[in-house]
Amino acid sequence: MLTLARIVLIPVLVVVFFLDYPWTNFAAAFIFAFASITDWLDGWIARRYDQYSAFGAFLDPVADKLMVAVALLLIVQKHPTVWMTLWAAVIVGREIAVSALREWMAELGQRAAVKVASIGKIKTIVQMVALVCLLYQERVWGLPIFGIGEWLLAAAALLTLWSGLAYLRAAWPIMREDANKPTN
Repeated sequence: MLTLARIVLIPVLVVVFFLDYPWTNFAAAFIFAFASITDWLDGWIARRYDQYSAFGAFLDPVADKLMVAVALLLIVQKHPTVWMTLWAAVIVGREIAVSALREWMAELGQRAAVKVASIGKIKTIVQMVALVCLLYQERVWGLPIFGIGEWLLAAAALLTLWSGLAYLRAAWPIMREDANKPTN
């Protein structure tokens, strides 16, 4: 239910982002932060109560990637700088590549070889905080929240590359083994 709620929140985030009221930045940041927290809560509940399903295992990462990709699109649309676009492209590109890698490894019966690593979890936290800051955009106690978000997004993009390489390194021996198999 929490995963489905995150998916339902995506069009709500888009509509709120484009509203022309003084509170829309706060509301968009709040919606994204709420969705991020439900992602964590969803995982915690699943582990705590041992409630796993094949559908949930499929839908949870899809919901996360959709929410992040949409937030990045909104931010880049409003702030179309070279760096913002580059960081967004790195993050979205890595998500697509790692999803494809996981799918391929699952077909080989090796999905466990590319399980989520600690660096991936750190990347997710930095990325989510960055996106909340970038959606909020306002100054708080004199702090340039948007500028902090820009730096955090750059850090998230670098962590994204690092974690993507970690996934690739974990899968590389299996990929090489599969490539060396004779074909009929």
